[in-house]
Amino acid sequence: MAKQKNIYTCTECGGQSTKWQGQCPHCFAWNTLVETIAETSKARYNALSVTSEVQSLSDVEAKEEPRYTSGVSEFDRVLGGGLVNGTVILIGGDPGIGKSTLLLQSLCHMSTERKVLYVSGEESAQQIALRARRLSLDAKGVQLLAEIQLEKIQATLQAHKPDVAVIDSIQTTYSEALQSAPGSVAQVRECAAQLTRFAKQSGTTIIFVGHVTKEGSLAGPRVLEHIVDTVLYFEGDPSSSFRLIRAFKNRFGPANELGVFAMTEKGLRGVSNPSALFLSQHEQQVPGTCVMVTQEGTRPLLVEVQALVDEAHSPNPRRLSVGLEQNRLAMLLAVLHRHAGIACFDQDVFVNAVGGVKISEPAADLAVLLSIVSSLRNKPLPEKMVVFGEVGLAGEIRPVQRGQERLKEAVKLGFTYAIIPKGNKPKQSIPGIEIVSVDRLDEAVSACRR
Repeated sequence: MAKQKNIYTCTECGGQSTKWQGQCPHCFAWNTLVETIAETSKARYNALSVTSEVQSLSDVEAKEEPRYTSGVSEFDRVLGGGLVNGTVILIGGDPGIGKSTLLLQSLCHMSTERKVLYVSGEESAQQIALRARRLSLDAKGVQLLAEIQLEKIQATLQAHKPDVAVIDSIQTTYSEALQSAPGSVAQVRECAAQLTRFAKQSGTTIIFVGHVTKEGSLAGPRVLEHIVDTVLYFEGDPSSSFRLIRAFKNRFGPANELGVFAMTEKGLRGVSNPSALFLSQHEQQVPGTCVMVTQEGTRPLLVEVQALVDEAHSPNPRRLSVGLEQNRLAMLLAVLHRHAGIACFDQDVFVNAVGGVKISEPAADLAVLLSIVSSLRNKPLPEKMVVFGEVGLAGEIRPVQRGQERLKEAVKLGFTYAIIPKGNKPKQSIPGIEIVSVDRLDEAVSACRR
């Protein structure tokens, strides 16, 4: 028997090296080489029997792919309106956050009209049956397979030809054609490629459940995210009952779409008005709070930004933000000092986005600065006020996308006063809200003193 040869494979690009190095010689990423077993050269792929013909792009008939519902409205929203035949979806998240629960609920809803298959590599059939009973789900039409070997899974898919199949999880699946252990770079890449090829040929929608690392990224090779059509991440504080599912890649819909769920005794339930989750209920206005309108995909959300400014008791004042970018906070404090004359160099500054939501767009800049000013002066901002706008290094307030949709969402929730960039000022007035458009940061600070 030939001795096994060990090689080192990059988890980012899949490149191989005969010895370990701190930096991948192919993509130059650091600390990404992991030890794997070199695979023997086996002809696992058959040559194409028919050669594809070159054709003009203008001659290709482009038609919209029909969609069908997953049975969960918030899940459909994140997917861009529903599932598409032949698509491959990867959903990741922390252990116990609700991935398997959501997919089991969705399969039970779809089983009344479509053939569905649940392939479990982590739980036994009895455990899944107990979960379905605990959630009071009608699982009569759900076909179940407890298997982790790729070849047996493929044979079952060929025999039953389901419309939707869930692989829970892709990291536990292994192929006999490879010698490495399940979860290795080679196994994950091979199993994902084979199942994706089946999905494209048969029209079956396949959903992979993916593990995440301690850093929060999907485990396995980065090529896994390139193979699939849609990448979804489950987010949320384990101590909270609310869960967020966000689309980071979607070939059949908008990326960065957000779905909001509440974890109940009967499973995950979609939240129709998620803005209410991210707004604190105060009996009266308190200093250091400001409400902004952020845009998550096609959905405007009202989020409360809180700031606490306190005298520093160390030579190096602290700058801490939760749900907002840390480096951007330091930059905004410098702009506040230079262009509004408000200094915080001897103050500890803490900023938090209520509800555990993560805000990445620069439209939160103005809300962050106004909440800091409010906390520093110990004066609450005007009641029922909402703001949004990007702050530049020159102190200008830049417009953001979809300004009118943000304002309409604020009116819907009862807000009557808005400070917005001059570039987002609507041509026609919006009933029920007073709009103040500003061009500079000092104008925005002055507009809060009404």
